[in-house]
Amino acid sequence: MEFNNGLGDTAIQDVMQTYPEIGEILARFDIGCTACKVGICLLKDVVAIHGLSKEDEAKIEQEINRHLAKKGE
Repeated sequence: MEFNNGLGDTAIQDVMQTYPEIGEILARFDIGCTACKVGICLLKDVVAIHGLSKEDEAKIEQEINRHLAKKGE
């Protein structure tokens, strides 16, 4: 997965602190990172380990990148 600005290599807790809307995007695909107390998984790994279809993974990647683009990133 390729996220804008190398965000895929960022710990999910840091991603959601900076971009809380990304937690909402993940929650729509039943990825419950907002409730996780550890938060050290990288964004790219969080998406990959949940056994989603390639189509859903692509949708998440597109939604996150669209969100970042709207933010000018």
